[in-house]
Amino acid sequence: MVKKRETAGSSTGKIARSAGAVSIAVMCSRVLGLVREQVFAGLFGAGYAYDAFVVAFRIPNLLRDLFGEGALSAAFVTVFSDYDTNKGSEATWQLASNVLVFIAILLSTITLLGMFFAEPVVHLLAPDFNAVAGKTALTVWLTRIMFPFLVFVALAAVVMGMLNTKGKFFVPAISSSFFNLGSIIGGTSLALLLPKFGMPAIVGMAWGTLVGGLLQLSVQLPSLWKTGFRFKPQLNLGDPGLRRILWLMLPATIGLSATQINIFVNTNFASSCMEGSVSWLNYAFRMVQLPIGVFGVAFSIAAMPVLARHAAEKDTDGLRKTFASSLVMVFSLTIPATVGLILLSRPIIRLIFEHGAFTAADTLRTAQALTCYAYGLFAYSAVKIMVPVFYALNDTKYPVIASFIAVVANIIFITLTIDIFSFRTIALSTSCSMGLNFLFLGTVLYRKLTGFSLGYLARGVLKILLASMAMGLGVVGLKRVLAPLLAGGIPLQLAGVFAVIGCAALLYGVVLHLLKLPEFDEVTGKIRLRFWR
Repeated sequence: MVKKRETAGSSTGKIARSAGAVSIAVMCSRVLGLVREQVFAGLFGAGYAYDAFVVAFRIPNLLRDLFGEGALSAAFVTVFSDYDTNKGSEATWQLASNVLVFIAILLSTITLLGMFFAEPVVHLLAPDFNAVAGKTALTVWLTRIMFPFLVFVALAAVVMGMLNTKGKFFVPAISSSFFNLGSIIGGTSLALLLPKFGMPAIVGMAWGTLVGGLLQLSVQLPSLWKTGFRFKPQLNLGDPGLRRILWLMLPATIGLSATQINIFVNTNFASSCMEGSVSWLNYAFRMVQLPIGVFGVAFSIAAMPVLARHAAEKDTDGLRKTFASSLVMVFSLTIPATVGLILLSRPIIRLIFEHGAFTAADTLRTAQALTCYAYGLFAYSAVKIMVPVFYALNDTKYPVIASFIAVVANIIFITLTIDIFSFRTIALSTSCSMGLNFLFLGTVLYRKLTGFSLGYLARGVLKILLASMAMGLGVVGLKRVLAPLLAGGIPLQLAGVFAVIGCAALLYGVVLHLLKLPEFDEVTGKIRLRFWR
């Protein structure tokens, strides 16, 4: 019994330490991503060139969701962890080489087909571009330049899975920052240079995207070499490990289609609302993606190898305890983040976006959308933890079912309420459908794991809610005291927003520490230790 407790505790500490490293890296990447968007806005604004770039990049990026950061990564980590635990080093590295070769050949083939059929694909996605002279041709050109990005990012995902399984998290997580750096530095340099040779500046940004993808892969290779991996070119389509990875990926491919349906539905409904609705929703979702990436994605990446190892060792008790503890960790960060985003939505949006053509009315509408998105933040991040458990258990059908339940619920909710809430209903529906997804997966996992400690989970959530309430009251009071700063110029707004956020975080941390939540102490302790070092 003592041994099991120690095992669960060490798993919690390992996830907290790894998640702290990943969170820092993801934060860097998201900040650089924001800088990248600002560079695009400064150089191209919104219109002809940037429209073409967005559509062109969306084509390989849809496939990237599947091969780069979705099904491939989760399926590979599950099988690779099993091999690493039960089959020895030689078989594990053989599987890695085989998967790398297979993915490289498969995606190179898809890339060549994508480049060849770029024109009809662009016509399918953006038929209205034909109304503007040269816009379709530019989009096709950019698509052909950026399509090989898919190969680089998929191989980077496989390498990331290997490193995560070996306990290396920071370098794989920071690699996406190099993608943004490549896009910013390489793209901007080429955008300034290429017009001298008669080419559009936006073509330089497309080549910069390709440079960024190559950097994202390359920066991880030295760390992979240090783990003992030596690449041996081979292709064995009959390899049971490869077949198992592909089998695990299949349901996720179907699940991804549900996500794309949701994106299409939401865009279609948003375009039917008042002018500006699509933009307000897009700006708000960009803001809510920051805590999702820093908390949900970070803990998902950190927990995946630990959960997979428990499953490979048939340690159901360890899997249950690690899962419950990981959920509490995620809630301890996302619930206060939800309160903060709701109470500070307007000051934050005003500070970041209210410049130039972005008016005070736009700030108000974007803040309303952000508030509605924020309600689902805890569920969105928790689902990021739940899905890897299903992969670890070799049962991926339930996340697919949950995705389609969410699609149906989303359509029904929007249809019934869009006349009442207008564009806000789309953000609110996204939160509600994600909450339904969370409840469905949680119920299924409770049965599949023959129960996990609901009492432990409830006690943890109660402490988090009490601390978040105290923090919320503090934020309301600080907003009144610092109102002159929050309504001033950009330097004053910056000082005011950071003062409120800093004091709120300190108050929340002190209250939660007094309430003795072990998972929060684990997270903050590991992050503090990393900074101290």
